[in-house]
Amino acid sequence: MAKDKKKRKEIKRKLLHKYRLVILNESTFEEKISFKLSRMNVFVTGTLFIIVLIGVTTLIIAFTPLREYIPGYSSTKLKRQATELTYKTDSLVTVLNYTNRYLDNVRKVLRGDIENNQENRDSLFEKYKLDPASVDLSPIREDLLLREEVELEDKYNLFERNIENLGTLMFAPVDGTLSQAYDAKSKHFAVDLVAAKDAPVKSIADGTVLFAEWTSNTGYVIIIEHQDGFTSAYKHNGSVSKAQGDLVKAGEVIATVGNTGELTTGPHLHFELWRKGKPVDPQNYIDFN
Repeated sequence: MAKDKKKRKEIKRKLLHKYRLVILNESTFEEKISFKLSRMNVFVTGTLFIIVLIGVTTLIIAFTPLREYIPGYSSTKLKRQATELTYKTDSLVTVLNYTNRYLDNVRKVLRGDIENNQENRDSLFEKYKLDPASVDLSPIREDLLLREEVELEDKYNLFERNIENLGTLMFAPVDGTLSQAYDAKSKHFAVDLVAAKDAPVKSIADGTVLFAEWTSNTGYVIIIEHQDGFTSAYKHNGSVSKAQGDLVKAGEVIATVGNTGELTTGPHLHFELWRKGKPVDPQNYIDFN
């Protein structure tokens, strides 16, 4: 027991015993650098250095292209090429199967091996025939409730609904957010649509360009005349791509969103819609959502 204890003390003494590492000038024996070391310090420092070296090497191999030079790791380019070749091979196999099937049918036709499999067309549709007497056409409960609701609305509606020009189809002039709606009281006879600068402005319907010029207040302006007495105006554009007298189609690009003119606060489209010389609310004809 005492011997083991003495042995442990001897090992501890050797591990903690201090040594001095001195670097001397070979010619003059001048001391340049000296370090005070122990076996324990050397062991701990060496272990930490090895761990850091292993960690750095692992990171380099895992996250840099250097791993491609290690046997067992495949190149990313080779993987991509292999995947593309696999897709192409699959497509070629499919085409080859179709070609072989086509050639087999051609051979049968040339040899006269085609069987007469003509069928009566009426027999094919026989199972899809429907007897009107077997169909229950009586309205369901939800349908009856909807009919009653519509009848009540029509019966007690004191205001005449604007149902004219339901056949006129108009498109939104630009993909943007409605920032200010039509307000006749404040004499704002238009809607303002905020959109990205240089976004395409499109014609809401087929028509003829009446005006396409620069104005000091509203910048680049383009006005288009449509059917049924409609006229559309697009203001504060960054540029216009049509001239007076040009024919435009619905959805055709006629200008770009801009911030021109004195009466503007940012890139947007000032859109007006007129009917027979009077301004109307564009939201009654166009869905801007």
